Amino acid sequence: MNAFIDKMRRRAGRYLHVRSEPIRPERGVLSLSFDDVPVTAWTEAGPILAEHGIKATYYVCGGLAGGQNMGLPQFEPEHLEAIHEAGHEVGCHTYEHVSTLTLIPEQLDASLARNAAWVNDVLGGYEMTTFAYPFGDCALGAKAVIDRRFLCGRGVRDGINAGSADRNLLQAIGLESRRLPGYDLEALVQRAATEKGWLIAYGHDVMDGPTPYGCTPDDLDRLIRLAKTADLDILPVAEAWRAVGG
Repeated sequence: MNAFIDKMRRRAGRYLHVRSEPIRPERGVLSLSFDDVPVTAWTEAGPILAEHGIKATYYVCGGLAGGQNMGLPQFEPEHLEAIHEAGHEVGCHTYEHVSTLTLIPEQLDASLARNAAWVNDVLGGYEMTTFAYPFGDCALGAKAVIDRRFLCGRGVRDGINAGSADRNLLQAIGLESRRLPGYDLEALVQRAATEKGWLIAYGHDVMDGPTPYGCTPDDLDRLIRLAKTADLDILPVAEAWRAVGG
């Protein structure tokens, strides 16, 4: 019964309290994002991003720093400092990496405040402006909290943001080994170009032999090359939000 209730709550978060915003960039846009930030999301992905001259968004949970998640070592504060110094966006992913389905709005707000304070301390005053839902779980009551604190919130429901989108639950595709075989990346990138849409990709670890939630370096490189061939702008989420008309 709990699983059924959670399913219904996810559907409510998806379809209710939608704050629709126009998506009208001058040309198609790709945003790359990494959730939780396992160490390899920086040590392996960082050089690929640098080689291509592009910036990504790293969605951080302060409570994961220096720990383990999905059996992988997570980022250390010095990794976050390097990410920031390289010009990448740092976004919020709650402090504890907790589903919003388990929190009342006041608890969610407290977690976001704690994460903001932690990042502010590590990065010397940095303010996060975008959010990604842990596990993609968007409780209906969470939307108003995200709306007050951030430019936009990103979920994990497959799709391209084109024409209009819910600013508090943007669609995305998973740059994950469990999902990639089901995507036609060429078609998705071309659709983003043709429809002048915003394609957001999210992943976790980046390494040979990735977890089901991560990808290989070649997977990341391939998506970037496809986007460049299609003449998409490749921008971090906050910059992309402004470019698409947010």
